[in-house]
Amino acid sequence: MNAATKPIEVLLVEDDPGDELMTREAFEDNRIGNTLHVVRDGEEALDFLYRQGEHTGAPRPDLILLDLNLPKYDGRQVLERIKADADLTHIPVVVLTTSAAEEDILRSYQLHASAYVTKPVDLEQFIAAIRKIDDFFVTVVRLPRA
Repeated sequence: MNAATKPIEVLLVEDDPGDELMTREAFEDNRIGNTLHVVRDGEEALDFLYRQGEHTGAPRPDLILLDLNLPKYDGRQVLERIKADADLTHIPVVVLTTSAAEEDILRSYQLHASAYVTKPVDLEQFIAAIRKIDDFFVTVVRLPRA
């Protein structure tokens, strides 16, 4: 495996078990070997990123897939915290959400999201979208290594 296809640590922030399952399936089918960590709300996402509570010793993610509509802290609040923190701001954040609202798209980019992807409702299209995100961040772009 060359440097361009080296597995990465991916943090999925997703409260919908069905979307989590489809994302896991897409990663497994892609066979790149990325490690997918899952947290289910905004508070747990921040605990993972700051290595607090049950996430002490968590790896620093190379990529974050972030839903916007989350319990406790919503995705916008999590994104704002990530991009305001000098230790986290370099991590690419892909907003992966059901919202196609223009104000959500604009606000996400204002908060420095790396990309905004509306979740397809069709299972095959959803899995294809996840694979494309995965492929792009593993084989096309260079990620900073912490």
